[in-house]
Amino acid sequence: MAGRVKRVDVHSHVLPLEMVEAIRKRPRDYQMRVEGAAEKELFIRDDRHTTPVYAEFHDADAKVEGMDRKGIDVSVISVTPVVFFYWLDAEAGLAAARLMNDGIARMVAKRPDRLRGMATLPLQDPDAAVAELERVAKEHGFRSVEVGCRVRGELVSEPRYRPVLRRAQELGVFLFAHPYVAGALPPDLGCYYLGNLAGLPFDTALMAAHLMFGGALDELPALNFVLAHGGGHLPYQIGRLAHGHKVRKEARAHTSKTPLELLRRFYFDALTHDADALRFLVGKVGADRVTIGTDAPFDMAEENPVAMIEALTGVSEREREQILGLNALALLGEA
Repeated sequence: MAGRVKRVDVHSHVLPLEMVEAIRKRPRDYQMRVEGAAEKELFIRDDRHTTPVYAEFHDADAKVEGMDRKGIDVSVISVTPVVFFYWLDAEAGLAAARLMNDGIARMVAKRPDRLRGMATLPLQDPDAAVAELERVAKEHGFRSVEVGCRVRGELVSEPRYRPVLRRAQELGVFLFAHPYVAGALPPDLGCYYLGNLAGLPFDTALMAAHLMFGGALDELPALNFVLAHGGGHLPYQIGRLAHGHKVRKEARAHTSKTPLELLRRFYFDALTHDADALRFLVGKVGADRVTIGTDAPFDMAEENPVAMIEALTGVSEREREQILGLNALALLGEA
């Protein structure tokens, strides 16, 4: 790593061993169960959404081995959205979040040179979420939190979640917004894996649009948001949002700022799966707003994240270093 900028991944998932064992022992508590064994083991939620059990999920050394294959120096590890657990009651959600956050801290403590922790919060209870945010910041030194774009159908841009966002701003903690699937999907999204492929990018863009139009970004000027999957559809339809803000009074009801101004209030991971899309993203939002994101260890991950960025045309060496690591290090307070 000497002589070059660290390659930092802000989008890398885990499922700590503490949570794995809790689900095995008390599946009804978590509305999940285990099926299969060894390499074919799966966690299956009651709504049928599943995740394989990867060694990278709970073994810090296995996570680092995966990072080495991808050329990543530091990963900010966050739980797989399959276990956001927003659907549990408030008390159970808080207990699950604490268990997972302590598990993440344990993994980080084993490989502090390579791993950083990103907390999960029981957002179904905003007061409990604030308390857990304060705990992980104080006890574990976490500088980031993963939030789903929705909680029980409500976007996190809704006013009831504003205390959580406000406390994150006060603590200097950045938010990583990750969409997810929960519950039954309509038929047009329930086929061809479109709940993930098409639904998740839309949800990210919708949440971000609500943050823009609803005035939250005006109210919280120092809050940093990182959007997963290249920002979903947001960067590629920002012109439509800006035009609507110009010509429709409804879009101007809570903010005078155009979405074109507010676009750079977000950071974006580089997980676009397409060189042209990545080049467009960097050109639209600026190299100082893009970070590495791999989505490891899932099959939707980017296997060659560094090569994708090194192949970018039209950027300076300094801009490339920003994307590879400087932006993420600044968000973590390690610049």
